[in-house]
Amino acid sequence: MTVDVLRRPALADRRARLAVAVLFFTNGALFANLLPRYPQIKADLGIGNAAYGLAVAAFPAGAITAGLAAGILVRRCGSARVAVGGTLLTGVGILAAGLADSVVVFAAALFLAGAMDAFTDVAQNAHGLRVQRRYGRSIINSFHAIWSIGAVTGGSMAAAAIALGVARGPHLLFSAVVFSVAACVALRHCLPGPETEAEPAAETGAEPAAQTGAADCAPSPLRAPAAGLRTGWVLAALVLIATAGTLVEDAGMSWATLYLSDSLHATAALAASGYVALVGAQFVGRIVGDRLVDRFGQRAVARSGALIAAVGMGLALAVPTVPGTVLGFAAAGFGVATLVPAAMHEADELPGLKPGSGLTLVSWLMRLGFLLSPPVVGLVADATSLRVGLLVVPLAGLLVLLCAGVLRPRRS
Repeated sequence: MTVDVLRRPALADRRARLAVAVLFFTNGALFANLLPRYPQIKADLGIGNAAYGLAVAAFPAGAITAGLAAGILVRRCGSARVAVGGTLLTGVGILAAGLADSVVVFAAALFLAGAMDAFTDVAQNAHGLRVQRRYGRSIINSFHAIWSIGAVTGGSMAAAAIALGVARGPHLLFSAVVFSVAACVALRHCLPGPETEAEPAAETGAEPAAQTGAADCAPSPLRAPAAGLRTGWVLAALVLIATAGTLVEDAGMSWATLYLSDSLHATAALAASGYVALVGAQFVGRIVGDRLVDRFGQRAVARSGALIAAVGMGLALAVPTVPGTVLGFAAAGFGVATLVPAAMHEADELPGLKPGSGLTLVSWLMRLGFLLSPPVVGLVADATSLRVGLLVVPLAGLLVLLCAGVLRPRRS
């Protein structure tokens, strides 16, 4: 049994952790400032649900197009610099999307923002894992919780701007400047050195290899093909789990405001509460997630969360009311809170893969959920109703129930 020696991290490590938290915060807040503006943009451009769904799918399309290049940039330029550079250019893309006067410009701006967001996402997670190795214990969920705080902050900023009648241009310019400055300040306190640097995990008494129980034992040649096949299946299941999480997140980002305003006739400011409820509950789930996983195991937490998301959003769609729908999105956000961090962490520790390969693949492929969800939901909404299209949320919960067996059970 491994016994970790508890000791206070070095000052540089604590500063680096705070810096990474700032990067996650700004990443969540930037895009969330645009989302509540979607109904206004859709109305100004005069497009239907299908065209709107295709347009907003440009964001994940940009992320998928650029995603695999993120690893190369991180190795050449450093994860901290890539994360900050991606943040600056994401802000530019979001501002351009908010000011777009045609659906083509809107989609092109989202494509740019999505590509830059992919660089930021991989880079900030890579740097966060560097800091985690220095701490010698899991802290990655806390970074994703900070992302949720940023998303709530950004969504609340947008809702306030709408309520006060602030135009999109000044609002989004202010957001881009504030969060870009914050990211640049954070860069000064990130970890120095190359990404291949061996992190001094031994200083904290941690023994990372002992976590898997087999990290220091190479598979024999006879077992290598079987082990490689199993790793492939596990990686595929982890991608599906992460994708299910992104499907639910996209439902909140792309459709919650529209569903509440158009289908349930909520006011513009109140309609923004659907997305804010989702990411707010997601934050709560990530704050308590580490303790729940330690007590019950990642597998049980994922299955329980998937059930909460499926039942909560299913009931909200079955009995459509504004308060019930807001609570349904909150249940969905809480239920999927730990899915993406769990899939990334598990993939990063899969045997038989180069360091960082599992993380990059999951981060890249899970964006298929963001790419496919908007046009599919839009087409279903035009053919039937947006209420039917949002059934993607409970279906994502069922997908996690089927795939959660690859996650780690409770440790005895």
